[in-house]
Amino acid sequence: MSCNYADGLSDYANKGILGVPEIFDSEETIDQKCEQLAKWIQAAKTVVVHTGAGISTSAGIPDFRGPNGVWTLEKRGEKPTVNIAFDEAVPTKTHMGLKALVQAGLVTYVVSQNIDGLHLRSGLERKYLAELHGNMFIEQCLKCRRQFVRNKPAPTVGKKLTGDACRRSCRGGNLIDNILDWEHDLPEYDLDLAFMHSTMADLNICLGTTLQIVPSGNLPLKNKRYGGKLVICNLQPTKHDKKADLVVSTYVDTIIEKVAKRLGIEIPEYSPEVDPTKTEPCTLEWTIPGDLVKRVDKQYSKAIRDLGKKRSKAGSYSQEELEEFKRNSKKMKKENMLDKSSEIDTSIKKEN
Repeated sequence: MSCNYADGLSDYANKGILGVPEIFDSEETIDQKCEQLAKWIQAAKTVVVHTGAGISTSAGIPDFRGPNGVWTLEKRGEKPTVNIAFDEAVPTKTHMGLKALVQAGLVTYVVSQNIDGLHLRSGLERKYLAELHGNMFIEQCLKCRRQFVRNKPAPTVGKKLTGDACRRSCRGGNLIDNILDWEHDLPEYDLDLAFMHSTMADLNICLGTTLQIVPSGNLPLKNKRYGGKLVICNLQPTKHDKKADLVVSTYVDTIIEKVAKRLGIEIPEYSPEVDPTKTEPCTLEWTIPGDLVKRVDKQYSKAIRDLGKKRSKAGSYSQEELEEFKRNSKKMKKENMLDKSSEIDTSIKKEN
């Protein structure tokens, strides 16, 4: 059952603000905001989408901090009444819509906090996806560090041995699940790519996340320094709502359907034929290629230099900021990464 994932994590008292009431915009307001969002997507050169547990609730997988979330109910001594097995859940309209938007060139990259594997199972390619907290359908070799797709969810969580051996010729490397526990650092390549894409984005869109986990929850703000836009789509308020250019309060499936329609994009139905976990035998490797990171790093360095020049011409940089742009851009990237551990930022207040 999907909430067993939470049971498998180490005990951690500080799980963030739980059970904040949900807010719903009126139908008229939703239509207006989706119209605006569609226009911004169409006008943007680079769009990055950040996803959280809220995009999978319509698949039957409970979220964590919602009014009926796993940890909200846990605090009351209860369990979710809706709780599907990971391998029985199927990608939602949001998962399939994001894949279609990526294929159409309207979304550049997806940064995911989800561990349920539904982005993978939608057919979204690895080169378009950063998985910051892991994936139940992936295991990794302790020796060669390669990642592989599984047919079934891993039997463990927290980077433990799954009992399988490496599928490549690295002489018997043991495989572990790649689900992060509280004390683990985020995967380096995923985090690097997420940071760079988020910073370069003309538009960062958050779907179904309260943005309480850091650094994941702070990545969508990285483009604000360079004039990028931030859109937050969530039923609960987040700590970053006041910094957003647009906040949409309704179900994310509704938002994606309305936006896709306005963009002329047809959302496909989920098909096991495009689901790598349904192939027999399961042979797909899920490793991020090192040359992909190098290529994006070059794009990032150039983009930051260009953005710096553009902003300096407009007279909106201080001398100190201009000097910063003269330094090595990779060093600048690392300095801005924040702590790589998955910690909770509890600065959100219920009255927000």
